[in-house]
Amino acid sequence: MHDDFRVIEGEYLRDLLEQPVALQHTLMGLTVSAPLDHLARRLAEGEFRRIVLTGMGSSFHALHPINFDLIQHGFTSIMVETSELLHYATRLLDPTTLIIVVSQSGQSAEVVRLLEINCEANPIIAITNTETSPLALKSAAVILTRAGREFSVSCKTYVCTLLALQWLASVLCQRDPEPARDESQQVPSAVAAYLQHWKEHVALLLEVLKYIRHLFIVGRGASLAAVGTGGLIIKESDHFHAEGMSSAAFRHGPFEMLDQKTFVLVFAGDEKTRDLNARLVEHVRQQGARAEMAGEETSVTAFRLPKHSTAARPILEILPVQMITLALAALAGREAGKFERATKITTTE
Repeated sequence: MHDDFRVIEGEYLRDLLEQPVALQHTLMGLTVSAPLDHLARRLAEGEFRRIVLTGMGSSFHALHPINFDLIQHGFTSIMVETSELLHYATRLLDPTTLIIVVSQSGQSAEVVRLLEINCEANPIIAITNTETSPLALKSAAVILTRAGREFSVSCKTYVCTLLALQWLASVLCQRDPEPARDESQQVPSAVAAYLQHWKEHVALLLEVLKYIRHLFIVGRGASLAAVGTGGLIIKESDHFHAEGMSSAAFRHGPFEMLDQKTFVLVFAGDEKTRDLNARLVEHVRQQGARAEMAGEETSVTAFRLPKHSTAARPILEILPVQMITLALAALAGREAGKFERATKITTTE
């Protein structure tokens, strides 16, 4: 077992280990404000024809679970990256659109530009970590994640955003938000239970990922949040090329790349498509590549999620990917999550 992890024991690891506390802070701050209640009532009364969900990077990927929840409730919900909304989908910005914007800083270039274009014509519900940001100050209703300062790669802010969006979905769908809050009370302890074994997880993954050149993260439904964010943070943390995509999309092209230096992490996900995902793992292995399932019942402890509710799954699913970022950094002998070219806040469009 590898026990010298000094190379990866930096501020990014500190942020990872603070996630349970950050989640608890988010939970403590979730209250239905008067402006949020007013917008939820307007939505229920049919005043808005559609809901546009927007963000960039992990903030965008975090929108997948609420998007499916809103659609299943009967709303017309559309996910659009803020950059594309600005230039190619501005017709969505009419008085019958409710906008939900996610941005941990609340001041990225695309978000600031959206605020300028919108001119407060469309009501915005903001989910942000920064109370004094332009997004927070210019939105009709604000949900603060209260995740605290973050060193580089999104981790605390990402899981707290997922938690806040899950709660927001209950408010907008006119469900009692208190049961959702009570269910979420178990999430910080579940995350802590997984993270307390981080060294064992990383040691195991050092062997799993040795000699791997191509890394894919795939899943379906709400798991697309971890899929998209996973591919992003591995590139960001480790300078290692990884791709996140739907399990179905993986069969349409990337399947041809399979060889012994390719590793595919497949999220088990919801029961309705779990068999399809399990079949993909089997087919990948048949082609001589490495594949493992991430879920409650997997045999590999680093990919085994704590017992959880369906709503909590998207939060827990990112944890094995975070361990992958640490393992790849250890294999490369570099500090995970240390930016060399990027910055925490993207201020150039």
